[in-house]
Amino acid sequence: MSLTIRKSRRSFLSGTVFTIGGVALAGLVIAPQLSSLASEAAVVLPDPAVDLSTSAGGMQVAVLAGGCFWGVQAVFQHTEGVIGAVSGYAGGTKETANYGAVSAGRSRHAEAVEITFDPRKISYGKILKIFFSVAHDPTQLDRQGPDHGPQYRSAIFTANDEQKRVAQAYVAQLDQAKTFPRPIVTKLGALDAFYRAEDYHQDYATRNPNNMYIVINDKPKVENLKRLFADVYRNEPVLVAAAPKRG
Repeated sequence: MSLTIRKSRRSFLSGTVFTIGGVALAGLVIAPQLSSLASEAAVVLPDPAVDLSTSAGGMQVAVLAGGCFWGVQAVFQHTEGVIGAVSGYAGGTKETANYGAVSAGRSRHAEAVEITFDPRKISYGKILKIFFSVAHDPTQLDRQGPDHGPQYRSAIFTANDEQKRVAQAYVAQLDQAKTFPRPIVTKLGALDAFYRAEDYHQDYATRNPNNMYIVINDKPKVENLKRLFADVYRNEPVLVAAAPKRG
């Protein structure tokens, strides 16, 4: 038995329409036992051979894209050392930084998450390790699980040359070690701007734990984080809530 749970390109303030086998569903609740049908197998990865110092002061920001931002945000909201994870858009212009344009697949944006973290508690390399291991599958080109289109691409938007150096080295390290059955297709590029997504996308997995898309696609990611990264897993997520808007 197999199920395909896909987000509709139509979005609503009150919820999201899903399709199973091409049939549109408006319901948002699914039996918990069905979550195993789409559980993504996490990959045990080596630590990055190249990383940034964890002794540096001041908060740092990583912007990552790995499919629907709901799940990526949820993973990092449950990660110790992360003080904020905001869903948004990166790769396109301000004029097209909205869900309607992005979901149509022609905006050049990717659904991305801006992760603000304390480098004294978690390194940039560790953030990338979690990203590649449990947050998404970096071997899927312009898609992630049931979601298809360039807006769901795997991408790392680097804030500076040091992040670029670490990201490039880790992708090369993982490819050389053949940690995945297929080559990594993650795109690396400089971060021009990050645009915060609409409020109804923020903290979505936490606010909608029984939503069938979350149960099927995203809850297993958080469970895998707890299992494989117990040293940095936090039970209570750090939520966007009333955080100031940036961009």
